[in-house]
Amino acid sequence: MAAAIIIPVSFFLVVLAITYLYFSTRNRERMALIEKGADASIFVKGKRERTAPFWKVLVLNLALLLMGIGLAIFLAAAFVHTLGMDDEVAYPGTIFFMAGSGLLVGFFLTKKLDKEDV
Repeated sequence: MAAAIIIPVSFFLVVLAITYLYFSTRNRERMALIEKGADASIFVKGKRERTAPFWKVLVLNLALLLMGIGLAIFLAAAFVHTLGMDDEVAYPGTIFFMAGSGLLVGFFLTKKLDKEDV
C-alpha cells in the first residue's frame, strides 16, 4: 500500500524539482545578462522565417506513422500465414519496425518541407 503512494508522489516531486531548477536557472542567467548590459532581444524567441506550420508537420508525421502501422499489420499477417512465424513475434516486431521507419521518413520529409515551405 505504501509503495502505491510513494511512487506517484516521488514522480511528482521529481517533475516539480526539475521544473523549479529550470526556471530558477533561467532567471539567474537572464538577470546576469541584464546586469552586464546585454540586449534584451536575445530573450525573445522569434519565429524562424522559413519553417512549416506546426499543423502540417503534425499531420504529416501522424499520417506516416499510421500508414507504417497499417503496412506492418499487413506484412505481419503475410509473415504468419506464408512463413509460419509466431503471432507474438511477427506482429509487435513489424509494427515497431514499420512505425519507426514511418517516423524516420516523416523526419526527412519535415526537413524538406521546412526548406521549401513559407
